[in-house]
Amino acid sequence: MLELDADREEVEVDVVSKGKAGILGIGGEPAKVRVTRIMDSGGEAGAGLRAVNKIMRLMDVEAQATIRTSGSGPEDPSIIDVQGTDAGLLIGRRGETLQALQIVVNMMVSRELDRRTTVLVDVEQYRVRRQQNLESMAERMAERVVSSGRPMSLEPMSAADRRIIHMALSSNGNVSTESSGEGQDRKLTISPGGSVPDDE
Repeated sequence: MLELDADREEVEVDVVSKGKAGILGIGGEPAKVRVTRIMDSGGEAGAGLRAVNKIMRLMDVEAQATIRTSGSGPEDPSIIDVQGTDAGLLIGRRGETLQALQIVVNMMVSRELDRRTTVLVDVEQYRVRRQQNLESMAERMAERVVSSGRPMSLEPMSAADRRIIHMALSSNGNVSTESSGEGQDRKLTISPGGSVPDDE
């Protein structure tokens, strides 16, 4: 970052390799990272970072936002990471505050860039952990459904969470998934027998 004459919040850091610790200091390899100035990495990522920082200042949240990756579109969106003392306040119950934050950030970025944008906001790796937990739960529930031969309904969840369950079980030919209900009460049911998941 000294070479780029930039502060930490002004750069995007991509981890190329994590390196190795080695044994007794022998055989270790340093981590390799690629550092790029935000102004050089495109509009969405930089605008997203500015939006998140502005919201955190207004909320008086002690945390730091950085760019995990600068995406090229909906299939590869820009991702903003938030970490720090108060970062947990931005997650909320079942990630509801985080979802609201992401909506507001995308509205701000879309207005600044005058086009529709897709920027993901992640707090303390919450999205990664949530996806892993949902995938594990989906597999466990599928096993119970197959074993009992009876369908099982999960608690109401967001469209994003339901999509993770659908995808996790899409290749499981022993069960099918279906969403039912309206609004916040919409939930997912896992049933015996394979079929194509319904549209969200």
